[in-house]
Amino acid sequence: MLTLYHAPTSVCSQKVRIGLAIIGLEYDSRVLNLQKGDQFDPDYMRLNRDAVVPTLVDGELVITESSLILEYVDREYNGAALMPSERAAKVAAQSWLLRCLAVHAAINTLSFSTAMRESILASQTPEQIEALAAKFPDPVMGAKRKDLLQNGLGSIYVGQALVHLHRALADMDAALAGAPWLGGETLCICDIALIAYIDRLERLGMAGLWAGFPRITPWLAAWRETSAYHTAIEAHVPAGSAEMMRAGGSKYWPEVRKRWQEISG
Repeated sequence: MLTLYHAPTSVCSQKVRIGLAIIGLEYDSRVLNLQKGDQFDPDYMRLNRDAVVPTLVDGELVITESSLILEYVDREYNGAALMPSERAAKVAAQSWLLRCLAVHAAINTLSFSTAMRESILASQTPEQIEALAAKFPDPVMGAKRKDLLQNGLGSIYVGQALVHLHRALADMDAALAGAPWLGGETLCICDIALIAYIDRLERLGMAGLWAGFPRITPWLAAWRETSAYHTAIEAHVPAGSAEMMRAGGSKYWPEVRKRWQEISG
């Protein structure tokens, strides 16, 4: 059986859980508590040296990047049915999988500079935050996390995040012209790769980011009607946390909107 190391509200974990649910694959679930630092446990880091989730183990094979996991399970256990077969469409889907690295970094930036920042600052001392940043195997990621917590939307990473998100939302909106899914009439791997990120933005109270991209809202709504969404995302959200995240993020929306409008022209 496949073994998945994941965290309940981690967007990359959500992304992989949705893929497994769509394909119909069962797995041995190993839940990590990221707030307690389970990702830094030496046993886990022997599987994933970057100390991030998710990690999929299939026999002796270990896969540690969410887009690679999606492509792997689709190819090995689903006959690559979620990957478009037509040449241009396949390249487009693969491009989205690659772009997820930048999209994820942007989501991480907005999450930790707004709603998640408040809860962390309320529960951790500056010394604890410094110690956490020092644990990151990648020192740049540790420095980023510390900068986001110290400076919020004043962090140097926020501008970069908004640029990447604007490009992604504009390209998603264009790709959805005339079809309900990014892959056309049927859901494909790039829809699965992106849903958790768009869902997180809405949960942060920042759905206004796609006010100028009208096809995103019905795409998200269609996803939220699927059983895979409820199994892989909704069922893992702790009671009351969704309301707290939306309330926390919404307070930052006026400032984010102002900066977004500057990017949008």
